[in-house]
Amino acid sequence: MQRTRDFHYRSVHDRDAFWREEASRIHWETPFESVLDFSRPPFAKWFVGGRTNLCYNAVDRWLPTQADKPALIWVSTEVDREQVYTRQDVFEEVNAAAAMLRELGVGRGDRVLLYMPMVPEAVFTMLACARIGAVHSVVFGGFASVNLAQRIDDAAPKVVVCTDGGSRAGKVVPYKPLLDRALGLAKSPPASVVVFDRGLAPFEPVAGRDLDYASLRERHRGARVPVEWLESSEPSYILYTSGTTGRPKGVQRDTGGYAVALASSMEYLFDGRPGDTYFCTSDIGWVVGHSYIVYGPLIGGQATILYEGTPVRPDGAILWKLVEQFGVNTLFSAPTAVRVLKRQDPALLRKHDLSTLRAVYLAGEPLDEPTAQWISEGLGKPIIDNYWQTESGWPILSAQPGVEKVPTRFGSPSFPVYGFDARIVSESNGEDLGPDQKGVVAIVPPLPPGAMSTIWGDDERFVQTYFTSIPGRQVYSTFDWGLVDADGYWFILGRTDDVINVAGHRLGTREIEESVNSHNGIAECAVVGVADPLKGQVAMAFAVLKNPAGADTPEGAKQLEGDIMRLVEEQLGAVARPARIRFVGALPKTRSGKVLRRAIVAVCEARDPGDLTTMEDPNALEQIKESLQ
Repeated sequence: MQRTRDFHYRSVHDRDAFWREEASRIHWETPFESVLDFSRPPFAKWFVGGRTNLCYNAVDRWLPTQADKPALIWVSTEVDREQVYTRQDVFEEVNAAAAMLRELGVGRGDRVLLYMPMVPEAVFTMLACARIGAVHSVVFGGFASVNLAQRIDDAAPKVVVCTDGGSRAGKVVPYKPLLDRALGLAKSPPASVVVFDRGLAPFEPVAGRDLDYASLRERHRGARVPVEWLESSEPSYILYTSGTTGRPKGVQRDTGGYAVALASSMEYLFDGRPGDTYFCTSDIGWVVGHSYIVYGPLIGGQATILYEGTPVRPDGAILWKLVEQFGVNTLFSAPTAVRVLKRQDPALLRKHDLSTLRAVYLAGEPLDEPTAQWISEGLGKPIIDNYWQTESGWPILSAQPGVEKVPTRFGSPSFPVYGFDARIVSESNGEDLGPDQKGVVAIVPPLPPGAMSTIWGDDERFVQTYFTSIPGRQVYSTFDWGLVDADGYWFILGRTDDVINVAGHRLGTREIEESVNSHNGIAECAVVGVADPLKGQVAMAFAVLKNPAGADTPEGAKQLEGDIMRLVEEQLGAVARPARIRFVGALPKTRSGKVLRRAIVAVCEARDPGDLTTMEDPNALEQIKESLQ
């Protein structure tokens, strides 16, 4: 693994030369003047003065050699449809979408919010925004009206593009009513809403505001929209992520650094090459979908599969059927998907020809060793765990087979990826820790190309959130515990804050608490993440009632729990609904009033809660135990 270490060392100690070479992977309309401007730490500007465009690098640049080759392969087991778009087809659709947006007054720097499921029109709209220099913000379809309204107010989009509905496991999910309610809650809703009508969920268009995607597209068929060349540091998109407060953070991504990082990662991390087929099972509402469904594969000259469906419908072999059908070379999924497959007949893993498949990559939440072992033995393929965040934009820790093929270890995401100066540091003094010492996973700035450049509209929050929690030095905190073993393999040990990973979805417990507390029967509550064998973690809520008589019978408690669950789902979406809501007389707190969340988690997971000498009321933790019975 010496080559991997040398490669990484050069990327962080000779940044100028290293990244200058990597920048040659993409097209620059105007060459950059300098590789890095780090004159205002912790803000980093990469490839200063260079002008480029994500859409051009993903679509136009490949037309001379790949015009008739597959670029976007849409498969929906929800509506039983498949469609293959060549690179030329994508070019045509993106230009039409760009012309639509231009007609609606969208230009350079304007925001466009997308509330769409896994349909090709969502990808075309994202690329169209990139083409004209607009900033897109995709909101995951599982989020409900309150979440959506928050994001609309923060991004202030000129246009919203949505669908009538989506489908999950055969059940139609109406999108338009949720959007209409969100626009009613928003302080300054946009003037135009473009609706792609799939015929799934009937809706009433709002006169003077709602426009039909298909009609607009037909009007602009054959349009040619010039590429808007952006300076490297201009924003490409905003993607909201949960935080420790109820207010979501708009992660802002640049243009040039992101393009270079993704282009290099397709070779070094995924061992890929132009002409390959890449299959990422994530959703475009998450960062993995942005980076490795839409931009990464297309910038790398690869075909990408856009999949609307689950891993077990119509059966547990559907992913492997698609690998065989489309000659997939790289599969990127989540540990939760594999845990779901473990409940299926293991013979399904060998039902299809997987000879084209080189490796399976898993990310989104920690990959436990038994799950990794099971899928590795079942497929007979390398299983590569990687660790990253919405903020990083691409993997922080991973094996890098395109640099050097080294043995992986189950339970470990291997090593720091080139460009990320990752360390394990002490939370008490900020010093680097040695082998097998637990500390905070931190990154010494500057953050590499492709990582977040700031929080949308709030530079101060960017600095305060990520660069001030470690005493004694200005380093980026991932808010994850980790350690490095004596051989240099890294291990992630869980969160240091109140953000949890539920089946790859990052949720802020504070947001869920605020929703539960909005019920008029609740005095206060605490929401924690508890280990779960299927989803990695689930949210558990412990609530104190204003009037305990409301839940003094099993029937009353069940009804109240259901009412609160529906409230959370209505406000935040089904993805944020707790697994259970337990009613208790008091929450365990310190004498200063801080809820002892780690003690609650320990009790839920049948572990020793540790030192409780600071707890105000020892009986409160006993009530937590009793509620679990």
